[in-house]
Amino acid sequence: MTWSIVLPALLLLVILRLLDGRLFKVPILLWLVAWWVAVFVVLGYGFKVPIPRSMLKIYLPILTGVLVVYATSDRQRMREARDPILAFLTERRFFVALVLVVLLVPAAVAANIYRGMTAPPQAPFFGRTVHPAPPNQITVHDKPFDLTNLSNPNRELEKSNPALFAQKVDNGKHVYYSNCFFCHGDLLRGDGMYAHALNPIPTNFQDPGTIAQLQESYLFWRVSKGGPGLPDEGGPWMSAMPQWDQFLDEEQIWDVILFLYNQTGNRPRAREAVETTAAHAQR
Repeated sequence: MTWSIVLPALLLLVILRLLDGRLFKVPILLWLVAWWVAVFVVLGYGFKVPIPRSMLKIYLPILTGVLVVYATSDRQRMREARDPILAFLTERRFFVALVLVVLLVPAAVAANIYRGMTAPPQAPFFGRTVHPAPPNQITVHDKPFDLTNLSNPNRELEKSNPALFAQKVDNGKHVYYSNCFFCHGDLLRGDGMYAHALNPIPTNFQDPGTIAQLQESYLFWRVSKGGPGLPDEGGPWMSAMPQWDQFLDEEQIWDVILFLYNQTGNRPRAREAVETTAAHAQR
């Protein structure tokens, strides 16, 4: 985290808490604004790996809703939050300020839209590849994995123990619909309920140009490390995909990879095909 951003935001809330009831009573409306600003600053600028703006557009309405629910869940709090707003809208002493707000808010929105429409297109800082090269080695749950020689340990069950393989696929299905379908969609087409707010959009696993072209070790890396694990050559991604190794264990990651291939009818790219392609490229 960027502590030079996070600590001042936290300090603001601590100061308000210390002042509240000692020097003066902090109005509930000020508390709501302070919390909104502090969370916005932390989410928007407090992480070394920035949260994509598309995700902020999801988080901030949720935050706003939570604060509104808190303010309206108690009659006393609701009155304390409502009365200053009503006074600003109805009392003559605020007439000039109200007129300024009525004029400035639409003007600011219009200016922002105009700036976006007239901004000249800019090339990315560096080339962006669809499938960036993975590192040679990653660490998941303190265990090193050699991606150059890694294979799905459960793939052989497809022939040696079909019943256990089917169970693994079913476990992967549970993992997918508990965590992944919100973005990647019910049918794995990258059209989940949050997909419209993300840029770039989630991967369409049904596309023959995605997982059908990749080895399972590649998917293990991408699922485990998510957007923060992308190399520079993958930028500017701004991927919203989290590091799933912080939420899933190794077995769950392998199981969900089995499910992706099984559900789409694709086969993982064989290592022999990769080695043949590399050999041809060297000639």
